[in-house]
Amino acid sequence: MNFDLLLISILVGLGLIYAVLVKGKWRGWFLLVASVVAIYWLQTATAVRFGDYILQTVTVLLTALTWWVTRPSSHKEGKAVWPSLTREDWLTLAVVFGLVVAMAFNRFVAADYRLTPARPPSPLWVAGILLALGLVWAGLTRLLRRADQRKVLTAVILLIVLIFIILKAPPLTTAAAAYWRSLTGQQIALASPSDLVWLGFSYVAFRLISTLRDRQTGILPDLNLREYVTYVLFFPSYISGPIDRAERFVEDFRQLPQLKGLDANRWLYGGQRIFAGMLKKFVIADSLALGMSLTAENAAQTQSAGWLWVLLYGYALRLFFDFSGYTDIAIGLGVLFGIRLPENFIRPYLSTNITAFWQRWHITLSDWARFYVFSPLSRSLLRRKPRPSKTLIIFLSQMSTMLVIGLWHGITWNFIIWGAWHGIALFAHKQWSDKTRRWYNSLSNHPRQKRSWTAVTWFLTFNYVALGWVWFLMPTPQLALETFGKLFGLIG
Repeated sequence: MNFDLLLISILVGLGLIYAVLVKGKWRGWFLLVASVVAIYWLQTATAVRFGDYILQTVTVLLTALTWWVTRPSSHKEGKAVWPSLTREDWLTLAVVFGLVVAMAFNRFVAADYRLTPARPPSPLWVAGILLALGLVWAGLTRLLRRADQRKVLTAVILLIVLIFIILKAPPLTTAAAAYWRSLTGQQIALASPSDLVWLGFSYVAFRLISTLRDRQTGILPDLNLREYVTYVLFFPSYISGPIDRAERFVEDFRQLPQLKGLDANRWLYGGQRIFAGMLKKFVIADSLALGMSLTAENAAQTQSAGWLWVLLYGYALRLFFDFSGYTDIAIGLGVLFGIRLPENFIRPYLSTNITAFWQRWHITLSDWARFYVFSPLSRSLLRRKPRPSKTLIIFLSQMSTMLVIGLWHGITWNFIIWGAWHGIALFAHKQWSDKTRRWYNSLSNHPRQKRSWTAVTWFLTFNYVALGWVWFLMPTPQLALETFGKLFGLIG
């Protein structure tokens, strides 16, 4: 499920109830409960039986597991010592898993009134599985006492990456769907990647990995289970981001008891962001989608190079207004509930170079990749003996970062090429700017020349980004190359 007018209205109404009726310490509990319930409600129906319910339950379990291993530990006599659960943590566990079981009772609710997209499995079966998993985990905790926490954290990172790869690589997703169908007695021949639509997992995975890496480097703040689960599953940002950082989120979360419920300025700002997002998404983006935006179908049918350029520009604008519209809605909803989510778009198509573009486009994703891919990789290369050249270090770090961003969207050749497209551009811009910095600074004494150069660089940057969307949009490299041929008049 994506944000639509009805869903937004319901969430705004929920925000009003929250502001008027929920006070003090209960606000944090309210957001926890709302977030756990919302992930089941927002999940779309899957073709595999019970898939929608089980996938979101795995999200909850994985979140709890990750919190467990990211707690600060000490060492005594060569053994890792994790702190005991507090009373609040036990209460949070009871609430969260009580909600998981409670959502299974939608099995007995009429389809029009369910909070799940399809009929979930039996609540008794769910409770039994959770109890069995609890017993298994109790046994594992004894083994973990003899484990190095850093190795445990690495193992959980690899587990998340493995799940991510299965979901993002179509052949693996199809194989997983076929296996699932075999377990539930469904037709294996009908298995496809669309069987396993795991709403929100791309964002959840990166939030989980960020906390695991932050614990490894010692910068993760101490979070109780309620704070951690709400951070990972916070419903306004669950569908399409932004990807918040734990330390920033928890600052707002811990201030909720002091939050003024019906604060006029907060509600005005939140309402403005929601309205702006709705205008972008439902008016501009959806209008562009009605024949004024490039698709694989109209790219194959269009013979005019000029019209194809119009469609390409339409797609670039549609993508921006659609995605930034969702972000505005998420930020606005977050404000209503007292959480200020980070900005994700700052006029990216006005950038005059590709580096500036990635500082303005999907900011939280590019910041995540820079912090967890570019910086550690470049530091690692700098420590190598013999040390690679500075140019090679920059190239490998920038290319790896953009490939990760490409693969985050999907493990296909087109997304790999799209990532490389931007990686090459970032490297080229870095080399160019280093060699021309003195000349560029001298343009400040020639305003007319500087304005002309700014116009040229904006034109080049926008068109390079727009052409890159061809790789992003088309399902295969062959279709992308054919589209390029038509755009430049090489194919009639």
